[in-house]
Amino acid sequence: MTTTVPDAPPTAGTPAAGTSGTAPLVRRRGGGVTRWAAPLAVFAALIGGWYAITYLVLDPARRFLMPPPQDVIAAFFDGPTVERIGEALGQTVKVTFTGLAIAIVIGMAWAVLMSQAKVAERSLFPYAVALQCIPILALVPLIAFWFGYGFGARVIVCVLIALFPIVSNTLFGLQSVDRGMRELFDLHGAGRTTRLLKLQLPAAMPAIFAGFRISAGLSVVGAIVGDVFFKQGQAGLGIVLDNFRNCIQGAELFATILVAAALGFAVFALFGWLGRLAVGRWYDQSRDPA
Repeated sequence: MTTTVPDAPPTAGTPAAGTSGTAPLVRRRGGGVTRWAAPLAVFAALIGGWYAITYLVLDPARRFLMPPPQDVIAAFFDGPTVERIGEALGQTVKVTFTGLAIAIVIGMAWAVLMSQAKVAERSLFPYAVALQCIPILALVPLIAFWFGYGFGARVIVCVLIALFPIVSNTLFGLQSVDRGMRELFDLHGAGRTTRLLKLQLPAAMPAIFAGFRISAGLSVVGAIVGDVFFKQGQAGLGIVLDNFRNCIQGAELFATILVAAALGFAVFALFGWLGRLAVGRWYDQSRDPA
């Protein structure tokens, strides 16, 4: 005689019969509102702090040091000022993207070479660190002596500032390939080139584009720094900033600073978008959303 034990009712942690073992995804409510409300709140706090410093901290006689936002907007849309800033912005964009493109080519080639052999990494990586540690101001006179004061010198400064994040992030990504996948390629007798093109580079794409985004912002800094020190040729944002500073034109100076910041943000966002196209959404979806 056999005894039949009735099925136990499903508990809170046990999936019901006929359902899969994975818990259903729960869509978080209010995510879109929080996504925009938090940045807007920070922006409002910054604008409020700006007004507080202008009208509560500074004396009226020293208010030109930090003019209120409406004065900055009015100065920017003044005819000669916006034309002058626009021409300088075009020149800075040329230097930025030229230097960034060269830094990407050199940085990735440098990192790929170091990833192929430990002796190459031990031999070359210290020079990348040294290039990052040497203050760019110490190299500017040498660059001027060797390459002059024109477009080429500005591009070289941009490359030197933007190079290291590409080298370090690309090398990190190439060396962070899953050990099991590496052993699988070795088991099938894959050559060095096949392993690089079909395993290391695809797996390193998130780290590579992270380095691109960092260097994108630094390339704008390099273009402006080069303008400040190499004052010959067509004026970029750095020269315009320096001219407004010398003339104590506070509103125009702040307008140019905001344009430079917007350029850096735009280049950063561009490489973020390119990274999402190259990597896809799998990398973001693999992380727990905040």
